[in-house]
Amino acid sequence: MSEVKLTKNALRAQRTRLKQLEKYLPTLQLKKAMLQSEVNDVRIEIENLEEDFHQIRLVASRSAGLLSEPIGVKFQDAARVSEIERNYENVAGVEIPLLDRVVFVPFEYSLFSTPPWLDGMVKQLRDVATAKARLVIAEEKKEALERELRQVSIRVNLFEKNLIPRSKTNIKKIKVFLGDQELAAVGQAKVAKTKILERKLLAKKKGGLSHEN
Repeated sequence: MSEVKLTKNALRAQRTRLKQLEKYLPTLQLKKAMLQSEVNDVRIEIENLEEDFHQIRLVASRSAGLLSEPIGVKFQDAARVSEIERNYENVAGVEIPLLDRVVFVPFEYSLFSTPPWLDGMVKQLRDVATAKARLVIAEEKKEALERELRQVSIRVNLFEKNLIPRSKTNIKKIKVFLGDQELAAVGQAKVAKTKILERKLLAKKKGGLSHEN
């Protein structure tokens, strides 16, 4: 860190800097509070989505026995995801993902040569995959918000514990130095004035003595 200059120009610069820092800090603090609120909300959202996922998977597992029936269909292909499409929205300055839709690999089978329960089974398996995709997106959302929260928190701490205190310290240091200089200048002026008066008195006395002679 470079040593601060002890000048009036440096004092003005430090005061301007302090004013800017103190003006911007509330914006950072507000953003930090908003991000923390969003992080708390998404954590609750994830808990709810996890519960939904487990319930949906439980429903599907009750029909798991049907998957072993030899009906000439590969059930592992029924809910194979080809793509999770996302939309994005800006929240507290962060682009966060939102689930648009889950795209499955085409799964074709004959409606006439397969049992009637197959349609429902495929739907249950895809519901499980969709519930899992919602969890994945929510985790991505939480990660993005937490990453931004960490960065903003670092900046808030930097402002509160470093930049603003340092500017205040620099201002105080410069003011003390300039004050000491001013006092010294006043003292020197008084000494100079006293010497001038003394010279005048001495010259006056010498002039008086010469007149007497």
